[in-house]
Amino acid sequence: MPSFHNGRVEIAYLDEGEGEPIVLVHGFASNKEVNWVYPTWVSELKKHGRRVIAFDNRGHGQSSKLYDPDEYQISTMAGDLGALLDHLAIERADVMGYSMGARITAYVARRQPARLRSAILGGLGIGLVQGGGPGENVAAALEAPSLADVTDPVGRTFRAFAEQTRSDRAALAACLRGSRQLMSAAEVAEIRVPLLIAVGSTDDIAGSATALQQLIPGSQVLDIPRRDHMRAVGDRVYKEGVLAFLANRP
Repeated sequence: MPSFHNGRVEIAYLDEGEGEPIVLVHGFASNKEVNWVYPTWVSELKKHGRRVIAFDNRGHGQSSKLYDPDEYQISTMAGDLGALLDHLAIERADVMGYSMGARITAYVARRQPARLRSAILGGLGIGLVQGGGPGENVAAALEAPSLADVTDPVGRTFRAFAEQTRSDRAALAACLRGSRQLMSAAEVAEIRVPLLIAVGSTDDIAGSATALQQLIPGSQVLDIPRRDHMRAVGDRVYKEGVLAFLANRP
């Protein structure tokens, strides 16, 4: 698996296919394989003529594990995305993030719009502004002696997921504590790149996609029927909606 260094942090990535590039940014406690390869996003996008780049966020997958929450600021993690584009000599790309990856994508869309042809925020609606999603309860669950010691239902879900993905739970706890910066309504209103907000209709973590759309001029919503936060990722409606958005964006 190829990798590069952004400062002292090693970032593992994949780069497959040919055509216009799209970069995929996975969610918290996941990795490039679980979020994008296994649900067939990579193969589907390649089949539609795209060059597909996906990377493991710091603290996740095969990338460096760090244990200081300050090293997981959204701005810092967005810097890893920009450094990957520089490493691959890609001036502009479509970028799709899921959940935490969508927070990173939104940050780049606002601060470095010249690098994005479009942005897709999966699994994140008004939670980008109002919060919600995993909090200290999840960090505590990750640090508990065992899954059996976790009583909080959301904490149990993320602890079980972290064990399933064989993640470094201490690094994940630090990431969670460091990466929960929100954007203000005024800040998200500054996003001007073509934007799709894709959220499952039963996702109680992301927050309302429509509420976020109302803050961002020209943005679009893709409703993923009968899917929650975890099950929306590989949904056919999600894939077809993203492919249609990419085919029609300027």
